[in-house]
Amino acid sequence: MTLSEKQRLFTVMIGKLIAFADSKGYGLTFGEAYRTPEQAALNAKKGGGIGNSLHIQRLAVDFNLFINGEYQMNTEAYTPLGEFWESIGGSWGGRFKTNPDGNHFSLEHNGVR
Repeated sequence: MTLSEKQRLFTVMIGKLIAFADSKGYGLTFGEAYRTPEQAALNAKKGGGIGNSLHIQRLAVDFNLFINGEYQMNTEAYTPLGEFWESIGGSWGGRFKTNPDGNHFSLEHNGVR
């Protein structure tokens, strides 16, 4: 699958995730979607990400989650969304072995999750 095809698939999948969240009464707002290579390198240097982030490829998005109007910061709050995302073929940052990132939703590309 080409990068362009994967980006289109990812966009459709994100639409499904947003609809799922809405059906559960969760509020979502976009956090970071696109990240420049320079920003990814800076984040990696600071220990807050990886240099080859899928955000650069437009295959990752971070969401802000609100439940009953309250902003959720714990990865556990994102678990229902993460499980749904995985069920449709995505990779959820809540499963990262080092630095779980519950608000991160991506589509694997070239071995990067």
